[in-house]
Amino acid sequence: MPVLLALATVGCALALPAGPATAQTIGSPATPPPAPDPVRVVVETDMGTFELDVDIDRAPVTAANFLRYVDGGHYDGGSFFRTVHADNQPNDSIRIAVVQGGRNRDSAAESFPPIPLERTSETGITHRNGTISMARGGPDTATHSFFICIGDQPSLDFGGMRNPDGQGFAAFGKVVAGMDVVRAIHAAPYEEQRLTPEVGIVRAYRER
Repeated sequence: MPVLLALATVGCALALPAGPATAQTIGSPATPPPAPDPVRVVVETDMGTFELDVDIDRAPVTAANFLRYVDGGHYDGGSFFRTVHADNQPNDSIRIAVVQGGRNRDSAAESFPPIPLERTSETGITHRNGTISMARGGPDTATHSFFICIGDQPSLDFGGMRNPDGQGFAAFGKVVAGMDVVRAIHAAPYEEQRLTPEVGIVRAYRER
């Protein structure tokens, strides 16, 4: 007992020197690092230029896949080839409005392997006006083809039934400038759902 009392007394006698408070108290949670800024991508087309913010923080797999096509020049010489309107979806009870594009199909380079589906329920990036997302057939099949939403499209989110599997599509960014160009592409002449002629992608590149 005397030993315990002595230790307690010594402990009471110790005091920290006066001075500014330390930045982090021992035992307090560490401050999380700030989320990385989105990557700005510029897309030049035959009908004008628009800009995208690619969300590498919330959709890392999908964003990295899109950027490797951008960085490799795979979209240069590609095109927007599909436009979807309310009046050209006769076989779909759930209708959407999007414009779809993809890589240069004449390129000798092959597409990269398909990527896992990052669902909107996981990323929190939903299909709103100007959202960019990956086209796909079944889950985990997306490669290079992407689409941009014209107006809000909740049926493309996880749980939406535009795709019968209910898994939705992998949104990974948004148009931040030039949405008028995207709308002009959407309104260009078409037959069924194919743009006639296709709208060429001159080049796509990182701004930063």
